[in-house]
Amino acid sequence: MRPDGTPASGSAAAPVRVVRRGGASGYLPGDPEALCAHLYAARGVAPSAGAELGLAQLHPFDGFAGIDAAAQRLAETIRSGGAILVVGDYDADGATGTAVATLGLRALGASRVGYLIPSRFAGGYGLSPAVVDVAAAERPDLILTVDNGIASVAGVARAKALGIPVVITDHHLPGESLPDAAAIVNPRLPGCGFPSKHLAGVGVVFYLLAAVRARLRALAWPAQANLAELLDLVAVGTVADVVMLDENNRILVEQGLRRIRAGRCRPGIQALLGVASRNPAAATARDLAFAVAPRLNAAGRLADMALGVDCLLTDDPKKALGMASELDGLNRERRSIEAEMQEEAEALLASLPLDGAALPAGLCLHAPGWHQGVTGILAARLRERYHRPVIAFGDAENGQLRGSARSLEGLHMRDLLAAVDRANPGLITTFGGHAMAAGLTLMGGALEAFQAAFSAAVADELGEVASVRELLSDGELPAASLNLATAERLRFAGPWGKGFPEPLFDGPFEVLERRVVGERHLRLRVRPDGGRPIDAIGFNLAPRLKDAGAAMHLAYRLDINEYRGLRSPQLVVEYLQSIR
Repeated sequence: MRPDGTPASGSAAAPVRVVRRGGASGYLPGDPEALCAHLYAARGVAPSAGAELGLAQLHPFDGFAGIDAAAQRLAETIRSGGAILVVGDYDADGATGTAVATLGLRALGASRVGYLIPSRFAGGYGLSPAVVDVAAAERPDLILTVDNGIASVAGVARAKALGIPVVITDHHLPGESLPDAAAIVNPRLPGCGFPSKHLAGVGVVFYLLAAVRARLRALAWPAQANLAELLDLVAVGTVADVVMLDENNRILVEQGLRRIRAGRCRPGIQALLGVASRNPAAATARDLAFAVAPRLNAAGRLADMALGVDCLLTDDPKKALGMASELDGLNRERRSIEAEMQEEAEALLASLPLDGAALPAGLCLHAPGWHQGVTGILAARLRERYHRPVIAFGDAENGQLRGSARSLEGLHMRDLLAAVDRANPGLITTFGGHAMAAGLTLMGGALEAFQAAFSAAVADELGEVASVRELLSDGELPAASLNLATAERLRFAGPWGKGFPEPLFDGPFEVLERRVVGERHLRLRVRPDGGRPIDAIGFNLAPRLKDAGAAMHLAYRLDINEYRGLRSPQLVVEYLQSIR
């Protein structure tokens, strides 16, 4: 490795280019309200959208195909006192969805509700026949899946053979054949009329609960549930799964954030924010994405997601804090494993006799001992660094390899894997997922053939993969706008996320001070032309210290630094380039 952290040869990271949205030039509006209106318009949203986002604007549940049948099944089971077993997934979307289903059903009067999260390492993803056999030991009268099930043809058949009806809630793309379930609720079903196709798994089950509540009310059922109390969980799962923040999802996230800021969230979410040193009263979608979600995911990656679900379910703040602290410890362990795996991945890429521009169109990597619970994060890191679709494989049982894939915009990963599977029957054992992320398994001996087929398929789909990673900027902020009031307005003008990106600005600055903090981060004191000095932090940009000249062009987010009760504006630098 070079001193700056880049590989010694063969795998230079993709260069970065700052591109202004819509060819923007000149200063942006200086007034915070005018600035927000400009930012909304640039994202195709009416200027008033940030102030609205009320629950009354949500699409109604009756647009879902299959939701009436699903609601009827659940209502009948609740009224008869039957046992409902929620089968979730081992990521943050699955954990929050499992908690929403469990708490919501209990609030609706279900007397017997339990949950089961399959192990990432043993049972694998979804409602497999083996998972059904484990579930059957609990003697449920109905199985409700959350964030999985749409591909569980064999598992649903096994449940049916055992006399257990299955209601599926999922948001993953369906395959060529659907499970023979009692009901399926999924906005991506062919012919489903629900307008928002981007709900996370937790959002789908939230909608089903609303339909169940309506059906029970029509039957004069006595239990009354305020489902809005679950929106903090819905917000966490929606942000964690990095789904498109269309208007419907923005409403769900914003309403959940308002509950968190008002101190009306689950003790587990309060505790997870606390162990991450985040202030719940000022929580944003970024806090959910980078503080809460990784700690929940750590349980599913390294241990048992039941710990994460229990943290979200408990009403006891003391127990919640204890579990959140345990999740924080697992997340620290995950970071350490990830760092080791990334170093090994860089060494693998450095060994290729190629320059950066000639890397394969799609990167497919494996090293003995790689932890399958961390491969998804590794793939995401490498995708950002090399601007290539990436699949990282970890060792699984029975000589198999389990891969986590991360894609680029414009390349639908699940569809690509389906194309590889059709062209190479038997090469892939199983696969599934989304446009931007997917999972698959291979037999170990098939890796080399898959690497070639995957890279060729990416090249066919994308052509020559661009070697430059683009950062999309909203333009240049006036020096007078680099203040606390503008930073505060931008922080709560979201929720920002996928499809509704957080504002990024760029412009020239004089560099007054520079130093490395925390070994990996670059701390700067800079001054815009005609403005006052302001602090800036570049996370993981310590290797760029030597490049920090007297004047720099920065791409940055305007944020707030809170330290010992003092609040001040600061730039969070995403990219820097010396001007002289």
